Amino acid sequence: MATVPLAILFEGDFVLKLLPVESSDTMDVLTEKARTVTVGIHVEDQPGKTIRVRKEGNDEPFPRDMTIEAAGLSPMDGVNLYFE
Repeated sequence: MATVPLAILFEGDFVLKLLPVESSDTMDVLTEKARTVTVGIHVEDQPGKTIRVRKEGNDEPFPRDMTIEAAGLSPMDGVNLYFE
């Protein structure tokens, strides 16, 4: 397990954030960590919706149970988060 700092941008937010996650974290864990620094601060919560993650430049989100390592994400990679 290694710490992987990712550059996250939440749809509707105007601030790019550096978020440290563990290589063994799933996308759902990443979204919960991102929620604490974004939702309710810069982005309105959307109850009943799920936060999804996709790599910067990709249209399709990662599977929610995929780990950071399995996704091939490296330190400082950009990911977009959005409500679905």
